[in-house]
Amino acid sequence: MKENFSDTVRVSGRGDTKAKAFADALNHVQGTVLKSSPHILLRIEPQDVQVVQARVQVKKEAFLFFFLRRERRMFSVELDVTVNVTAINLDKVDFVAH
Repeated sequence: MKENFSDTVRVSGRGDTKAKAFADALNHVQGTVLKSSPHILLRIEPQDVQVVQARVQVKKEAFLFFFLRRERRMFSVELDVTVNVTAINLDKVDFVAH
């Protein structure tokens, strides 16, 4: 009934700092695993994280084209996360009719 299996999911995230980009990507792990598994999930444990792609986009801005010049950075990452999943396989549960 209870099963353990390992899976690798690819997630991506964006943010105005490196930490926010990684946090955004890691927040998508649970939803991605839920979509790919037909079982009832009890526990999802990340085991390994590999960076597939990390980018930074720099935009230069100015107020009225001349004043208050600044650079805005947007970070984006794409990660391969290996997770160990503990789940309940509903196909192995016997339901009895009353």
